[in-house]
Amino acid sequence: MSGHSKWSSIKHKKGAADAKRGKIFTKLIREITVAARMGGGDPDGNPRLRAAIAAAKAENMPKENIDRGIKKGTGELEGVNYEETSYEGYGPGGVAVLVDCLTDNKNRSVADIKHQFERNGGSLGEPGCVAWIFEQKGLIVLERDSVDEEQLLDLALEAGAEDVREEETEFEVITDPSDFEAVKQAIEDANMAYTVGEVTKIPKNTVKLEGKKARQMVNLMQALEDHDDVSTVYANFDIPDDVMEALS
Repeated sequence: MSGHSKWSSIKHKKGAADAKRGKIFTKLIREITVAARMGGGDPDGNPRLRAAIAAAKAENMPKENIDRGIKKGTGELEGVNYEETSYEGYGPGGVAVLVDCLTDNKNRSVADIKHQFERNGGSLGEPGCVAWIFEQKGLIVLERDSVDEEQLLDLALEAGAEDVREEETEFEVITDPSDFEAVKQAIEDANMAYTVGEVTKIPKNTVKLEGKKARQMVNLMQALEDHDDVSTVYANFDIPDDVMEALS
């Protein structure tokens, strides 16, 4: 499984979002505000806002918080002007790392992110150095022991999925971003429980890590994701499930 997929699964299992609800809410509100500013406040006509609202509801964010974020984006309420920016670099062992940010101060963000790369065995790179490794895809992850493989395969492909991959303990359903909602709805209609359901960036190749480099990579991911300006981190590491569980 790709680093991002595996990382997302473990975060969901461990309830990391619940433990850091205040930080999660801050990041979600930023995304809602930027999505509304760029595409308008009507989620029916703004897919990015619709996805942001769905993510906020999944974290049990109160409706008034969501509405306030939308109004800040559309200008009905005064709010901070966040800018979208991305940083690229290399983690331990040459792992490709892509960091998406929403920030009100790019100078602060780049200094902080460069510091986290360097203190965890990596380095910040030039724009474009690793972005080509990642493709935007829909990703739905299900526990292997909770679904019937043949049923999932038939259902997902019929609904428009590109691929269903069998991993150590899970199945990954991969879709084109435009088909993600239809495939996810088909899985939900079949009462199949999934641990991850998101449009994300999936690497074309992976880098295997163990030992010290695996520990450094997990520390780098945690440090980057804990930063208020960081919305999403993507990486192409491949760490064995048991090692990842122990480190996380």
